[in-house]
Order: sequence, then C-alpha cells, then structure tokens
Amino acid sequence: MSSPLASPASRRGFLLVVLAALCWGTSGVSGQIVADRAGLGPLDIAWHRMAIGAVALLIGTALTWRRRSAPTGPITRGTAVRLLLVGAGLAAYQLAYFAAVATAGVSIATLVALGLAPLLIAVGATLLGHGRPDRATVVALVVALTGLVLLVGISAGADTGTTVVLGALMAVGSALGYAVVTLAGAGVPAGIPVTLAGFAGGAVLLTPVALIVGLRFTTDPVALAVLLYLGLVPSALAYALFFTGLRTVPGAVASIVTLLEPLTATALATAFLGERLAPAALAGGLLVLAAVAGLYLRRLRTPDADRVARTAAWTASVDRSESAAIAPRAEP
Repeated sequence: MSSPLASPASRRGFLLVVLAALCWGTSGVSGQIVADRAGLGPLDIAWHRMAIGAVALLIGTALTWRRRSAPTGPITRGTAVRLLLVGAGLAAYQLAYFAAVATAGVSIATLVALGLAPLLIAVGATLLGHGRPDRATVVALVVALTGLVLLVGISAGADTGTTVVLGALMAVGSALGYAVVTLAGAGVPAGIPVTLAGFAGGAVLLTPVALIVGLRFTTDPVALAVLLYLGLVPSALAYALFFTGLRTVPGAVASIVTLLEPLTATALATAFLGERLAPAALAGGLLVLAAVAGLYLRRLRTPDADRVARTAAWTASVDRSESAAIAPRAEP
C-alpha cells in the first residue's frame, strides 16, 4: 500500500499542516505575555483575538470571494442556528481557554482542553447519531480520563490544589466549546465561510459582555504587537495553512499532526514562562494525547476513517467551502 504522503503535493500539504499546528501552539504563551505586560484579563484577550481575527478573515474572504464556491442555497433557520452556535461556542472556547491559562498555566490548560476536545467530539457525534460509543472510543475515553487525573491530581498536589483544579475545569469548559463549534459547523452547507462567521459572531457576542464588565485596552507596544500576532497568525493564517494542507493530506494524518499544538504550547511554556510539570503529571498529559492518537489510528483502519478524522482534526472552526467535515459515527 502506498504511503499517504508519497506525492510532492502531499508532502507540501503535510508541512503546511505542521506549520498550522505550531502556530496554534503559540496561542497560550502569547495570551500570557499580554496578560503579564498589559494586565489584560481573559475576556479582554479573547475579545481582541476574536475581533482582530474576524477583520483579517473578512479581508481574506473578500479578496478570494470569486474563487470560492457559491452557497448551495439561501441560509435557512437551521443553518442560522448552527452559525450562532459556532460563534457562541468559539467565544466560550476562547474565553474559557485564556481563563484556564491565567489560572492553571499554559501547559495544563492546553493539554486538558485540546486533549479532551476530540474525545468529546467523538462522544457528542455518537450521541447525536443516536448510537452507542464504539469500543475504541470508550477505551480512548478511559485512558484520557486516567491521564487527566494524573495531570491535574499531581499538579494540584505540587501546587495550590484548588487553583489547578479550577483551571482544569475551565479547560474542560473550553473543550466543550470546541466540541460545540465542531459539531455545529459540520452541518453548515458548502460555500458558507464558517470560520469567518465563527470569529465575527463570537466577537459580536463577547462585545456586550466585555463592555459591561469593562473592556480594557493597552498602549504597551509589545502587548499590542502580540495581540496583533494572536489575531493574525494563530487565527487567520493558521486556518489558511491548515485547510490548504488538508486538500492533499489525508484527514487521519492531519488529525495526528495537530497534536503538535499542545506539545508546542507545553514546550514554549517551559522555555519562556518557566512552567514545570512533575514527571507523573507530564506522563498524564502524554497519556491524554496518546488516547487521541490511538483513536485516530484505530479509525484510520476503517472505511470512513478519512472523513471521521477531518472532523476531529478541525480545531476551532470549519470552512465548508474548503473542507467537508463529517461527524464521527460508531462502528457497527
């Protein structure tokens, strides 16, 4: 059987997916730098990322509109509800993630949120399909929960326990938001830019909350530069790289490659923020990632593996004009 990356186009696509995952992995550290430099809170950082990302995606969509496929029909009430869920889920995902980073640190927040999210997506898709989780999904969940207990439990014992547990719960909320975005976006008709709708809708939904709480800005040049980076690179650019690469890379391969994101975040947090995970806690985080990778590899052997993995690989939103995301379903 030929390698899924045998052609030059596939190898280039693989590199683009790797670059996208590495870009996403810088989000947590970037947010923490802004918080340290400018004193902005999770809500402020999430709003800036969503707003800047929405503007960048709007410009990109306008410049490439003629090359995009037209929507298959008018936007129905069901599609509008799905787009609203995408925006709300993305806003909740970003807000909860940066709150988890501020509370428990980049490493724990990213490993919990991005390790648990694909498994929640698999379970959610099974429930929506009115079927039982298959054995591979159940095993992956058990392994991931074991790793989660190790990661959070050991870290809580080594530090302020309540703080770590609270941060981990926020990261679980972030994972739930991620799952909502993925499952809702998978049903949007082709031709509708879901990524743009998600960022724009999320920014709109966060705006009144931020104004009521007291939206804060900064004039610190470093913080401003990092906020622009956060909205442009891990948001707009990373999604463009990912979906371009996904055209020539099998979805199952892309799913596993995106696990570089939490590993990158952990490495950057160790190098630049001085975060240190105990060996047992680090083993727990790796166990969570291994559970996800094992589930993807298991599905790679099934006929629908590529379609399953395309949904699970999608990190925060799906542009159906570039990639058809199909929810995972239980094996017979």
